Amino acid sequence: MKFTIDWLNEYVNTDGISAAQLADHLTMLGLEVDAVTELFQELAPLKTAQVLSVERHPDADNLSLCQVAVGPETLQIVCGAPNVRPGLVTAIALPGTTLPGGIKIKKSKVRGIESCGMLCSERELGLGTGHSGIMELPEGTPHGHSFLQELGLNETMVEVDLTPNRPDCASVIGIAREVAGVLRRPLTLPVERAEIEFARTSFSVDIESSALCPRYGARLVTGVTIAPSPWWLRKRLLSIGLRPINNVVDITNLVMMEYGQPLHAFDFEKLAGGRIVVRHPHGDELDFTTLDGTARRLDPEMLMICDGDRPVAIAGIMGGMNSEVGDSTTSILLESACFHPVSIRKTARKLKLSSEASYRFERGVDPGGCLSAMERAVSLLCEVAGGVAISGGVDNYGGQRPPRTLVLRISRTAELLGIPLNHEKIIDVLVSIGFRCKEKDADTLWVGVPSFRVDIEREVDLVEEVARLVGYNTIPTTLPTVHLSYPEQDQSRMIRSKIGDLLTGIGYFEAINYSFTTEKHLPALGLPEGDPRCRLVRLLNPLSDDQSVMRSMLLPGLLENVQRNLNFQKNAIKLFEIGKVFTPRGENEQPLEKTRLAGVLSGNRFGEASPFHYRQTAVDFLDAKGAVEYLLQGLRLWGMGDASVLDFSFPAQGRIDPHCDPLQCLTIRAGEQEVGCVARILPEVLRKFGIKQDVFFFDFDLDALCQGKGVARIFKPLPIFPSVGRDIAMLVPENVAAGDLVEAVLSAREPLIEGCEVFDVYQGDSLQAGAKSVALSVTYRSPQKTLTEKNVEKVHMKIVEMLSSKFKGTLREG
Repeated sequence: MKFTIDWLNEYVNTDGISAAQLADHLTMLGLEVDAVTELFQELAPLKTAQVLSVERHPDADNLSLCQVAVGPETLQIVCGAPNVRPGLVTAIALPGTTLPGGIKIKKSKVRGIESCGMLCSERELGLGTGHSGIMELPEGTPHGHSFLQELGLNETMVEVDLTPNRPDCASVIGIAREVAGVLRRPLTLPVERAEIEFARTSFSVDIESSALCPRYGARLVTGVTIAPSPWWLRKRLLSIGLRPINNVVDITNLVMMEYGQPLHAFDFEKLAGGRIVVRHPHGDELDFTTLDGTARRLDPEMLMICDGDRPVAIAGIMGGMNSEVGDSTTSILLESACFHPVSIRKTARKLKLSSEASYRFERGVDPGGCLSAMERAVSLLCEVAGGVAISGGVDNYGGQRPPRTLVLRISRTAELLGIPLNHEKIIDVLVSIGFRCKEKDADTLWVGVPSFRVDIEREVDLVEEVARLVGYNTIPTTLPTVHLSYPEQDQSRMIRSKIGDLLTGIGYFEAINYSFTTEKHLPALGLPEGDPRCRLVRLLNPLSDDQSVMRSMLLPGLLENVQRNLNFQKNAIKLFEIGKVFTPRGENEQPLEKTRLAGVLSGNRFGEASPFHYRQTAVDFLDAKGAVEYLLQGLRLWGMGDASVLDFSFPAQGRIDPHCDPLQCLTIRAGEQEVGCVARILPEVLRKFGIKQDVFFFDFDLDALCQGKGVARIFKPLPIFPSVGRDIAMLVPENVAAGDLVEAVLSAREPLIEGCEVFDVYQGDSLQAGAKSVALSVTYRSPQKTLTEKNVEKVHMKIVEMLSSKFKGTLREG
């Protein structure tokens, strides 16, 4: 929104307020000022000049040799304007002046005659389009003075960036109202509370839908003479960047910028039947040419202004060529209406046509101001265009709404703003910007909201108005009270974050799949119909057949990710996902949601690493188990000796999922509760997903993992005494797991044992049938002294005897 301070002063006196102070006031009112610009500074070097005499140029019929007075000087100017004559006062650009178009004036010879400057037209000065002659200034204008001062062009323009909720400020009067409120000065309006006394029968207005057109006012003005606008009117429009056209169009533009109410002038003689009908176009009326000369294709839902036969304007956006005001127009039907913002916005977007009128209608025009703006334009048409206003008119106000009234509590306002307030102060600030106030009781006001404030809906909006006008700077700065207590952390969120860090640290990527999936996946995994995971939550309105149910497992989505990666020749795959699975509970109950963790790995063990350094080796079951062990150890739920919360075990008979390889499958338990598993997926299952290489997976109930309490970290100093290593090679039955031997050693409660690892497992023809050799490396250390051979040997023999007894083993010789 642009306006000049001189224009603003017509409605509110800003004496004593500089442009910078005014900009600061507006910004603090919530109307952010984008720019404060001194206008027409490029015309500052121009002077006024009076033509003293005019003679024909000796060598050119179309040029004149003029003697021009510029203050005490008399200059010779060669001019080609047909309207140059003695006594004419005009604008002169002296040598050294640069005109707006970049033309630099210098002393030169024109057909052999020296010319000491240039007499300028409006177009050359950027003040209009006229180029038929030089600019004619009013009689009596002194010569030799500043051109800017004599024409009143030394103005300051202010540009305000409006928010969409303040359409009332898309006008100079709206800005003036805000300034009057903050300065506590009176607001003067050209026309206020206008009414139409009686209906005019020489024309009619019919509205198809009062919801789309709440109000439509019209007046008839006859005897109009179309001509260029007077200078004061053209100057107003030029100062805010609008192009003057003719007196009628310029008046409608001026009043629109003044009141924020778009107007439209129809040539009354071109309106069939003297009728205005606000309606949608018929099927044979969808081709329409707007005032810019563009043929447009209409939509049947667009609102149009029609006469008795055809559309003549696109409601709220632009008029049509078939009702345009032209040079021969003598009778004007002036429209001042209010249209539904959404309807105008949709039409403008579909037609890709935006105008100053649509900008205002899209944000909401005050229906209560239609007649005041129209009466202002009618009075200007009579004054400037010589028109005669026909008494009466039409005011079709079918969409009138009752005035809005809100309750404002004084104590609540003071509490929210943190400053003392009373009835008188609040009433003073609200009345200053057009609100009506009445005391209800000692702590409450009835506040009537003016129709132009479409953004005021609740009590808190009124509190904001009080804050704006009292001044945000008057509200004291206070620091909030912050309790120095560490906020409680969501344990499950922290564990999920920890899992992500651990798995991405060993080369896994996190996958995020839709919770919507297809029910075809579960039969592909071989799940029987009675399996709880086959009970699915079905969507009433699915996006597609492939997204018709809520997932009950994470694994199918990850297998689709594997298949997609293989299609893109990404053969080394390590993925994990943390997400919810859903189980129905009842017809009118929300489904049960559980959070699970699943991961898959397939292809090359070393990922994208160069085969020069790492041999191409496919992952196996131990890679999957190792990833799970690393994860659980990082969560301190496993690998902590006797304090471990979880342990691995073989699944019980009949408890293996049909898609798992029974020979490569382990379950993870917390006591008697099964919290997860790790397994190889059967090849026949993978083929149903289009996968031709081995895939291993792990799957956890993340809610159960989060309930497990990890072993607390105990920090110990670095050892200062050396360790001693001893190896044990035992022959044990082949059904004894090597890990059980390690677990037995670590659980022996011998204080000197620091660690135990398997370094070899051997089965072969050299051993007796049904036996295998397991080699362990045991580390001994004392925190108090250096161990002697005797100390170590004593404990070592106890461990050997314990293993021999517990696992029916013998020491392997040789």
